[in-house]
Amino acid sequence: MAALSRGLAIVGGLLTVVAAGFAQAQTPTRPPVGGIGQLPDAMIFYVAHGAAGACGPGCSDWIAAEGTVQFDTHKRLINILDRQAGHKLPVVIHSWGESNLNVAASLGRILRGRGIDATMGPTEVEACRGKPEADCFALKRPGGPLEAKLNVPDDPCDLACVLILAGGVHRTLPAGTRVMLSGMDLRKRIAPNVSRDERTGASARYDELFRIYLRDMGVETELLDIVDKLSDVRRRIELPPSEWTRLRIITATSL
Repeated sequence: MAALSRGLAIVGGLLTVVAAGFAQAQTPTRPPVGGIGQLPDAMIFYVAHGAAGACGPGCSDWIAAEGTVQFDTHKRLINILDRQAGHKLPVVIHSWGESNLNVAASLGRILRGRGIDATMGPTEVEACRGKPEADCFALKRPGGPLEAKLNVPDDPCDLACVLILAGGVHRTLPAGTRVMLSGMDLRKRIAPNVSRDERTGASARYDELFRIYLRDMGVETELLDIVDKLSDVRRRIELPPSEWTRLRIITATSL
C-alpha cells in the first residue's frame, strides 16, 4: 500500500509529464469522459469476452484499456477492477495520444497491487462492426462484457503503454508488436507554459519517481536512461524484441 500511495501521490498535480512531441495523429470522435476539463479520447476500460484462448492459454475474458491516459484515468481502472468480484482478468492496453505518463505509472502500480497480468493490443468488439465510432463508444462505456477478439497490434506500444505494462505481474507482448520509446516533456493542465525553474526541479523529481517505479516493478532503470537521452534530442526509437526481455519489460515473449 505504501508503494501504491507513493505512485499515486503525483496524480492530482497540475504539472504532468507526457511523451515529448510524438502524439499519434488521431482525430477524437468520442465524447469526453469523467470529470471537469476531461478531453475526448480519454482511456476507458471494459470487459471483453472471446473464444477459448483468445487472451492466452485458458484465457477468454480480459479488460480492454483503450484511449489516452489522462489525469483521472486511475479512477476508472480502480472502478472496473472493483467490479470483478475477485476475478483477476488480464488488462490489454491500447493507448494513444499525449498520455499523462505519471498517471500511466500509477495505473501500473494499481495493476501490481491487485496482482493483474498485462499485455497490449487492440480489442475488436463484435457489436461495433459497421457502426460509427461514437456508437461503438456508447456500447463500450458501460464496461461490458462485450463479445470481442484481440487483433494483431497496428499502433506501437508507446511509452505510456510500456509504463502501464510494467505493472503487470506477468507481462507479455504479442507477436508483431512494435515498442516505440520517446522522450518526456512537462506540461500544465491549465497554464500552457512551464518556467525554467519549475522544469528543472520537476524533471529531477519525476526522473526519481519513475526510477523508483521501475525498480519496484522489477524493470531495469536503463529504460529510463534511454528515455532521458531521447528527451535531450527529441526523437524516438524502436526498441527491438531482444531488449524487451533484457530490460525486463516483459516476463514472456508472447501470448
